[in-house]
Amino acid sequence: MHRPTIEIYEGDALVYAGRRGVQRPERPAAFAAALGAGGLRLDLGCGPGHYLPLLGRPAVATDAAAAMVREASRACPEVPGVQADLAHLPFGRGAFAGVWASKAHQHLPAAELPMALAEVHRVLAVGGRLDLTVFAPPGHPGTREEVTEFGSGDDLAGRWFTWWDPDHLEQVVAAAGFHVDAVEVADPRDEHDAARIDLTATAERRLPDHVGPDMRLLCCGLNPSLHAADAGVGYVTGNNRFWPAMVSAGLADRLRDNRHLLFEHHIGMTDLVKRATPRASELTTAEYREGTHRLARLCDWLRPGAVAVNGLAGWRAAVDRKAAIGWQPEPLGEDGTPVYVLPSTSGLNARVPLLELAEHLSIAAAGPIAGEARVNRA
Repeated sequence: MHRPTIEIYEGDALVYAGRRGVQRPERPAAFAAALGAGGLRLDLGCGPGHYLPLLGRPAVATDAAAAMVREASRACPEVPGVQADLAHLPFGRGAFAGVWASKAHQHLPAAELPMALAEVHRVLAVGGRLDLTVFAPPGHPGTREEVTEFGSGDDLAGRWFTWWDPDHLEQVVAAAGFHVDAVEVADPRDEHDAARIDLTATAERRLPDHVGPDMRLLCCGLNPSLHAADAGVGYVTGNNRFWPAMVSAGLADRLRDNRHLLFEHHIGMTDLVKRATPRASELTTAEYREGTHRLARLCDWLRPGAVAVNGLAGWRAAVDRKAAIGWQPEPLGEDGTPVYVLPSTSGLNARVPLLELAEHLSIAAAGPIAGEARVNRA
């Protein structure tokens, strides 16, 4: 989260508590009614606790600012309060039946939202409910997200805001493993105000994208297995050699750790088709085509150095029936992200040795110019 914004909330928690209040109380009431009694719920970015009385019980409150957690605890002393970063939640997998996130994720830089949503998906049980509120640009509709800092006209000047295009926001939430149930854009009070986006989604048995800014490589599988969706980690089974090949190539130093791979090595992970299945044969041609379009949009947005596609058969089924191992003749998206197709790392493809898989991954990470030079020297 934007550190100066947290510091503003640390210093002005009382000011914020006095000047802000509940908007549209029917929305938190609907959230509480959907969860019923007994399902643990998380107020994520709780602020001074304005919404806590309406969210039902049992509940946990968390905020990046310790001062806000203290105010929330004063307002609702029966609710445990935890200081935590939006993108690194200190809760176990599937701990919550619902997550209420009102106007907190707007303080993240846009490219950091996918990982924050992956954390929400991790702590939600399958079928759990997410209620998310952020803002669209003043004068909506506009182009994709744009970032601004409120100036002297804001009563808490200097806070970071990311404005979201509603359609793009829906795509990002869906890629984080959710089914988007509803998106409502509320009219602003006047033409200079931002429009509020209220999104409701359900956590599905899927593997979220683990992507972010400044990726040197984006690794793309065909689609996640049910085991991967349940574990929250791609290529989780012991017979798949993706992670050993990554370590052998010097691109990772931990096995089965998506977060560490992204944050420490700037390598992201996604899938061509997000739906988890026992077998890839269950996927349809329409899913392949839509997945290719989604991957292109993702690359145009986050601009990774290259995409490494795991498995020739999958790329042939999805894009080019005549594709061969190596750099593909056609890049992805309007910005032309280069694509490298490597042999499948599945244990069923044992005829390709581990060191060969590692070499393919090294070539992809080096980029098309350096990678071609390595091939030519060999």
